[in-house]
Amino acid sequence: MDYRRKLRVGAVSVALPVVMVGGVFAFPGTSDVPLSPVSAAAAAAPGKADFVIKRGAGKAKVVRALDKKLKKSGVQALLNAKGNRKLRAEGSKGCPPKKAQVPGKALTYCWASGEDSVKEKWIPQGVSSVSDAKDNEKWGSAGYTMVVTWYAPKAKNIRVTFVNLKKRTYRHVLLVMPGMTKGKKPSYRDIESHAGGVAWYGNHLYVAETQLGLRVFDMRRIFDLGKSENGTTKKKGRVGLHGKTYYGHGYRYVMPQVGSWVNAKGKGPLKSCKAGGPPKWSWVSVDRSGVDSLVTGEYCPKGSGRNAPNGRMATWRLRNGEPSTGADGRARALAVSTLPVKRVQGGVTAYLNGGEEHAWFGHNATGKGARPGVLLHAVWNRSKGRWEKKSTQSLARGPEDLSCYRGQDRIWTVAEHAKQRALYGVPVTKCG
Repeated sequence: MDYRRKLRVGAVSVALPVVMVGGVFAFPGTSDVPLSPVSAAAAAAPGKADFVIKRGAGKAKVVRALDKKLKKSGVQALLNAKGNRKLRAEGSKGCPPKKAQVPGKALTYCWASGEDSVKEKWIPQGVSSVSDAKDNEKWGSAGYTMVVTWYAPKAKNIRVTFVNLKKRTYRHVLLVMPGMTKGKKPSYRDIESHAGGVAWYGNHLYVAETQLGLRVFDMRRIFDLGKSENGTTKKKGRVGLHGKTYYGHGYRYVMPQVGSWVNAKGKGPLKSCKAGGPPKWSWVSVDRSGVDSLVTGEYCPKGSGRNAPNGRMATWRLRNGEPSTGADGRARALAVSTLPVKRVQGGVTAYLNGGEEHAWFGHNATGKGARPGVLLHAVWNRSKGRWEKKSTQSLARGPEDLSCYRGQDRIWTVAEHAKQRALYGVPVTKCG
């Protein structure tokens, strides 16, 4: 039975009544399982009170001003534009790279030969797709579309790549922060971020910002410098407005941040994790199996001692494409739980089999990327209030963010290491 489809009417989410069990939501009739003091304490360990977010500073005024200066492009036009790079198919020379150890059952693609594949200038991180964006998995005639975020450790900026799996082409788009110049003219600058996770939902693109929360971009606000009279793709050293011309480090397209959701209680940790306090935002995904939600989690290194935290994850209900807020304008996590393992780079969740809560977590077995990654399939144990291992399968070296492509029954991720890179999806029985 296609459980997700049964819970939806067209593209409108059906607001199901939920009850809380050990910090994770469950369907009515499942909350009467008694919790032992030990399991109850374990389930309650991540405090939900720490998971509260509020809107960050608004960017609408500046973005509207840029609207009047630059021509916009839709996603379909961008994917069909001339000059897009070629995605290499599995089986072509060097795809997948042998050292990456991509699982044999994976559906694999590789970036174009050259900088995207072998250089450390840009490192891929977040993964999402049209399966997250739309319930019918279609974005006009754009076909099988995915998005991947990258960060540049030296240049200190970020970009998102739009991938057309059907045509096997892709296009990089520079992500920028809008702002006014000293002369009160609309402009933009680079964004320094790790961009460790991305979730595409409707017209919104949510990008994880480690210490703060989520950056928000709008698919209807992609500016085409190549077609704008006052824009240019020249002079890679420039970004924003210089004189009367808009630059984007040589990129044809720039996409300004339109908003953000930030921790209401201040910054979270940058590297090591804590058992309590504002969360770290390492990855993000979309759950469409019931009430549409964002799922976020913390990447926690091994740390010292057995008591170092595995990290926390949270579920955020969406309403009209945004985190659902209360009367005070703040959004509170619908569910919070402890991750079953450390070093989780990405995770996806789904209700399956009439109400079981399943999750898949991609993590590194070691901290040096010397061994393949692991995809852990876990099921929520309501009586013990924890995630429990169901099965595992191998991932390539350096797995990153995860995304469920529901129509394919595959979980996608990207291998990040230079000379070992691949965009690939591994088969699962069902992920949403």
